[in-house]
Amino acid sequence: MLLQQNWVSPRWTWQSLGKSFVFFVFLMLQAADLEARRGHQFVWKTGHWGRCVGDCGSGGMRSRAVWCTHTEGWMSHHTNCDQQEKPESQRRCFKVCDWHLELFEWEVSGWGPCVPGGEAGPCVMAQHGLQRRSARCLQKLDRSVVAAEICEHLAPQPPLEQACLVPCPRDCVVTDFSPWSQCGEGCTNSLQHRTRAVIAPPLYGGAPCPNLTESRACTAAACPLGEEEHTYSLKVGPWSECRLPHREDASLDLGEDSGELSTSWLEGHKAQHHPRAGQVGYQTRALSCVRSDGRHAVLSLCVQDAVPLTSTTCVMAKDCETSEWSAWSACSQTCSWGDLTPGFRSRHRSVRSVAMGNGKLCPELEEREACSTGGRRELLKPCPRFSWRTSEWKACQVSLLDQQSPQHHKHAVLCGGGIQTREVYCVQITVEAEMHRLKEVSRPVDGKFCLGPAPSASQLCDLPCPLECAVSAWLAWGPCLPEDCRDRQGRRGFRMRQRHVIVDPVGTLAGCPHLVESIPCEDPACYEWIVSEGICVADHGKCGPGKHILKTVCKNKKGEEVPYHLCSEHPRPDVMACEIPCATDCVLSEWSQWSPCSHSCSSKSAEGSQSRSRSILALPAEGGKACPPDRALQEHRPCNDHPCVHFFWETSPWSSCSEDTLVTALNATVSWSGEATCGVGMQTRKVVCMRSGSGQVTTKRCPDSTRPETVRPCLLPCKKDCIVTPFSEWTRCPTVCQPGNATAVKQSRYRIIVQDAANGGQACPDTLYEERECEDIPICPVYRWKTHRWSHCVLVPESVRQSVLGHNEACGHGLQSRAVTCLTENNESADVSECMNWAGPMPPLVQDCLIPCKDDCTFTPWSKFTACSSDCESTKTRRRSLTGRSRKRDKCQNTEVYPQVETELCPCEVFTSQPHGNWSDCIIGGGKIELQAGMQSHGDTKECGEGVRLRAIACYDKAGRLVEPSHCSSSGYIEESCTVPCPFDCKLSDWSSWSPCSSSCGTGMKVRSKWLKEKPYNGGRPCPKLDLKNQVYEAVPCYTECNQYSWVVEPWSPCKINSEQNSLHCGEGIQTRKVRCVSTTEDHGGETVPNTLCNKAEIPNEIRKCSLYCPNECAVSDWGPWSTCPQVCDPSIVQTRTRQVLRSPVNRRPCPEDSQMKPCILNQNCFHYQYSLTAWSTCQLNGNATCGRGVRKRLLSCVRSDGETVSARHCEQRRLEKPAETSSECVVGCVVDCRLSAWSAWSQCSQTCGSGGQMVRGRAVLLKAEAEGRPCPAQLSQHRSCPVKPCYSWRLGPWSPCRLQGGQCGDGLQVRNLTCVVHDASVSATSKPVENALCGELPLKESVLQLPCSVPCPGDCHLTEWSEWSSCELTCIDGRSFETTGRQARSRAFIAQPAENTESCSGQVVETRPCSGGRCYEYLWKTSLWRDNVRMVWCQRSDGINVTATSFPGGCALQTKPAEVRHCNPACRKPFSYCTQRGVCGCERGYTEIMRSNGLLDYCMKVPGLEDKKADVKTIAGKNKPVNSKMHDIFKGWSIQPFNPDGKLKMWVYGVSASGFLVIVLLIFTSFLMCKKSKQHQSTPPQQKPLTLAYDGDIDM
Repeated sequence: MLLQQNWVSPRWTWQSLGKSFVFFVFLMLQAADLEARRGHQFVWKTGHWGRCVGDCGSGGMRSRAVWCTHTEGWMSHHTNCDQQEKPESQRRCFKVCDWHLELFEWEVSGWGPCVPGGEAGPCVMAQHGLQRRSARCLQKLDRSVVAAEICEHLAPQPPLEQACLVPCPRDCVVTDFSPWSQCGEGCTNSLQHRTRAVIAPPLYGGAPCPNLTESRACTAAACPLGEEEHTYSLKVGPWSECRLPHREDASLDLGEDSGELSTSWLEGHKAQHHPRAGQVGYQTRALSCVRSDGRHAVLSLCVQDAVPLTSTTCVMAKDCETSEWSAWSACSQTCSWGDLTPGFRSRHRSVRSVAMGNGKLCPELEEREACSTGGRRELLKPCPRFSWRTSEWKACQVSLLDQQSPQHHKHAVLCGGGIQTREVYCVQITVEAEMHRLKEVSRPVDGKFCLGPAPSASQLCDLPCPLECAVSAWLAWGPCLPEDCRDRQGRRGFRMRQRHVIVDPVGTLAGCPHLVESIPCEDPACYEWIVSEGICVADHGKCGPGKHILKTVCKNKKGEEVPYHLCSEHPRPDVMACEIPCATDCVLSEWSQWSPCSHSCSSKSAEGSQSRSRSILALPAEGGKACPPDRALQEHRPCNDHPCVHFFWETSPWSSCSEDTLVTALNATVSWSGEATCGVGMQTRKVVCMRSGSGQVTTKRCPDSTRPETVRPCLLPCKKDCIVTPFSEWTRCPTVCQPGNATAVKQSRYRIIVQDAANGGQACPDTLYEERECEDIPICPVYRWKTHRWSHCVLVPESVRQSVLGHNEACGHGLQSRAVTCLTENNESADVSECMNWAGPMPPLVQDCLIPCKDDCTFTPWSKFTACSSDCESTKTRRRSLTGRSRKRDKCQNTEVYPQVETELCPCEVFTSQPHGNWSDCIIGGGKIELQAGMQSHGDTKECGEGVRLRAIACYDKAGRLVEPSHCSSSGYIEESCTVPCPFDCKLSDWSSWSPCSSSCGTGMKVRSKWLKEKPYNGGRPCPKLDLKNQVYEAVPCYTECNQYSWVVEPWSPCKINSEQNSLHCGEGIQTRKVRCVSTTEDHGGETVPNTLCNKAEIPNEIRKCSLYCPNECAVSDWGPWSTCPQVCDPSIVQTRTRQVLRSPVNRRPCPEDSQMKPCILNQNCFHYQYSLTAWSTCQLNGNATCGRGVRKRLLSCVRSDGETVSARHCEQRRLEKPAETSSECVVGCVVDCRLSAWSAWSQCSQTCGSGGQMVRGRAVLLKAEAEGRPCPAQLSQHRSCPVKPCYSWRLGPWSPCRLQGGQCGDGLQVRNLTCVVHDASVSATSKPVENALCGELPLKESVLQLPCSVPCPGDCHLTEWSEWSSCELTCIDGRSFETTGRQARSRAFIAQPAENTESCSGQVVETRPCSGGRCYEYLWKTSLWRDNVRMVWCQRSDGINVTATSFPGGCALQTKPAEVRHCNPACRKPFSYCTQRGVCGCERGYTEIMRSNGLLDYCMKVPGLEDKKADVKTIAGKNKPVNSKMHDIFKGWSIQPFNPDGKLKMWVYGVSASGFLVIVLLIFTSFLMCKKSKQHQSTPPQQKPLTLAYDGDIDM
């Protein structure tokens, strides 16, 4: 038992602990897995940075997505990645806004060199490459570099790489060698040379230039020992540096005549004695004698006469001295665009002493550098920005577009299309850094600050045309009514008639005419009984007297049924007497309708009346009631008995809207019509009662019920105050100082009206432009140079002179100096730089001087020139005289060598002018004042008419030198009148009246026309398209009411019975009536008009059959009207008409039918109706408008199904649907001529002097031409030549030969002169010298006027002079230019005299420079004729220059070089043979080649016929071996060559073979025939001569 328990316990323990262990292991694995995930398997991933958002400037922010991913690519929670390594998801950035376009731009560098790419291979013409450039983002203000992402937001980055072509390497190209130089004479060994020049440098890795010099020894006989022939040359060395003498030499530098000044020699050396005076020193040079072989010799062999100077005075070198730098100025950064805007600061220094001698020149006196305000940037105001602004549009001006004559509009109101203008100006806008918003500053500034195009200053507009009020025709007079039916006191009333407004008035002060007229009447009634008759019922039996039972209702005047009691004033009719005819009675018809009233009103002379009638239908029988007499068949009654005088209320126009105290409280609480208004006011008008034809009457004559109102509320117009911009900044006063006596300078400012005052608002100020004198203009300081006395003439120290033979006397040329100081206006000392700025160039500090020697001639100073007279031929003279011992020397008396009088021509004030340049454009309205530069024309600019054209002149003095043009003409021009023809537009007449409508019923057309009055010319506006009659038409649809004219019939005449055949005077007969066409319009109602105006198809019958019933017959009435057919015609539906029996027959005969019917058949008695629309009319304008907004119309008509146009009431009665619109707005394009601005001021001359200068003025297009308007002229600018002013310039003379000052070789100087000349700056200008003062300050440094040079001595190695610049050559590929600029080259070759110096001489020089206007050259091999299988081969450029020497190929490819020597293998040893250019042997002229089968020459055979033309050429048997001389002589004239030089048979051989074959066939056939005969005759045929063909070769024939 215990054992069992012990066994079970471990098992249970394992089960319980095992689960825990497994769980523990799982947790460990999870932890390890998590650690592994964090360490290696999970990484952070980021997206692209988004765009910078936020505020402009550095306050932007950009973000990107950051997420955690597994290495296998799937996304995981961010906690699985290391948080410490998480990349940032946001960062600050510079937010670029659109207005930064004005601040930043890309700057790209030039393309770099083309670098070949890919594998290197043989270059044919060019190889592909790649060139790069850099781009950077710059701020426009200071050109500083900013982050590239700023510009990338504004514009994409320019491409930085592009493909390119690299031409193949080009070797250096040189010319051919020059001829050999001459050898020296005698037996001296010498060299001869030849040189060549570089005309194209090596490019793209080409071979460098070869040696440009070749030398060879001259073949001269050797000189015997000791008898060599030599020449000797004096060689001068370079001058030493200038140095001061020693003190012991100080007293030995003055001449004998100046012994008293021996103690003051140092005045010329020490600067401290005279401030800023130059120091004078001396310099020396060495002399040597050189033999022709380069060896040195004794100096005496070279010096024969005077010894050249070996010492001279000079100015000691002194560098320019400047002051210390001033402190840096404040940073110029006064505003900020964020962190990217640096400013500038500067510092200065001044000159204390100028450079002297060979001292260093003055350095720059000003430095500038970028700066920033550091941490105080937030204190800076934001930089200004600028934007275009506009004023409100001004009123529409139609007159600007009107092309009619002014008289046309004296009494007409202009309307329609026009032009309105506005002011366009530039304003400054600042950005408030605190609020980060734009704040507008309306102060106008110069338009040049605003970028981009300015808004339009004009536009087309439309001014509505005034419309008069249109009213309808008067309606019929109404009944007599009291003024108020509710208060019917009195028996006085009014009858009224009305009309209504069809078109409301627009733009006119006059309103509509009165719409109601009244006339007084008696017994007015508001209500009346309306009676309808019933059937007549006989009182007794079926005929005889009876009664009508009446139906009555009470109605008001509007036709509305009202209660009966309102009609109680009048008895209600119930019955009305009537009579039914008996069988024997006379039968009468019913009364006809009352005729129209004869007069519309009653007067003393005429009263209105109307009538009606009835007729006898049946005669009575005996005993029956007889028919009444004729006069009883008609009735008359008065009508329109009211007088012809009408009364109406007349109103004055409404007054303007004004404030009223009664509505003040209403204004405070109520907004009228719910709109934001400026309050409610009142309008009043006068109302008076008027009598037609007589004027104002008392108000009692007009009914009060129709009295118009005299007061009405209105909206008060809002007051508009004038709005003007603030004044602009005052124009800048000159910052450059002005002379003290200069005229006052003014500055101005202006302001612009943005909104005009209206409705009583504050008026605009009168002053829009102000001017004032500038204050605090700096006056130019006055400085002057003060020159001190010249020092004594300083010579070379005596110790130096004594070393040279013959130079013991203290005399000769030297230098003297002086001090120059700067003084203010008050003679106070000032800095040298002030005088350099304000007083002109500094006077010279050192000048040459002369101390005469004992033997020299001395003179007094020259006197002043004598005065000149006014004569141009006069002269002026000056004199001098001999002094001291010179007066006794004979040589000094020679006036040719030593003149004592000088004579010069006096200046001549005679000038001549010559026209220069072309005539200017014709300038209209350009007076002399306006023609000045800078004057701008104001007001309307004339475009044509009288003007002036100008031509510049050049003014010359008597010597032919150009002078100021004011000497010849005050304006500098020749003026000539000119005319610019004015354009005349096409002129048409006014529109004619509209023609009547082409249709009297329904739609038609009406036409109006214009005709040509004047044709256009001189570029005027063209005419529209005209017809053959020179007319233009306009047609519009029209509509005529179909009931404007109608047929009117009179009553039928009594029925006329033919009494001759009928004694009873009854039965059938004929009756007639009159028919006439009358107008139904209001104005002409009832008037008879021509019958053609009425519809002929609808004319009533004028005659008809009738029946006068006999006694005892049945009598019936006339037929009643046909019943109407339905709208949809159906033949199964019939229409009927009936008639009544008026009298029964006596004999019981049946009465005629009392009804008829017929089917409703389409287009016979039944019709369909529909609306029909015409096409749109042209755009019709109102009033006097010539363009602008109008209306186009289309007309509506009613058309019957048979195509007949009928009255519109037929369609209206059927309530047919009308089309959508019959009118719409349209626009007639305005014919707008081009409008130009006024001419600008004339520009300054394009050249400050000389000829060819141009002044220009321009104008801008304000409004482009529209429609057929006159287009803008092509000439928007005018030019005129400037007056030819003289150009003064310094002209450098040519360099002199190298001056050695007495030597034959060595170091010297080249000098050139600087002369002031006058010219006209043209290409072919001739310069003439003038006074140096006219050219002003010297523009060049002194070193430019002299250059060191050297003349080679015998034995020296030296360079030749520069060759001429080669012609400009372009780099070309396949004949086309590869580059826009070409290159020129020049070179210097070296020359060595002794042969032993040749190897040590080197250093040839090549220079290149870019050039324009080059061309492409080709290099081609050229050859001479062969001579002994040898010829010359050289390379030649396409301009004819030989560029190849024997040892160096130039620009030609070596691969294509032709052979210079011909070689044949094997050699051509046959008689009369030679080696051809193809390298094969051929025969000389006169011989033909006999070739072997392998194509080689066998021998040359004489061509037969060249000597004996009569020789018989036969075939020759070919030989495999060459024949001997005898055989050759035999076959000398039989040479035939069957082979070509290449060994192939010639064509004639084949021809001969074919012929031979035919001959053989012929012979065989002949032989066959002969053989046949031979059998008969047994005879032997004759022997045939064999034919042999000569050929050479193994060809099988």
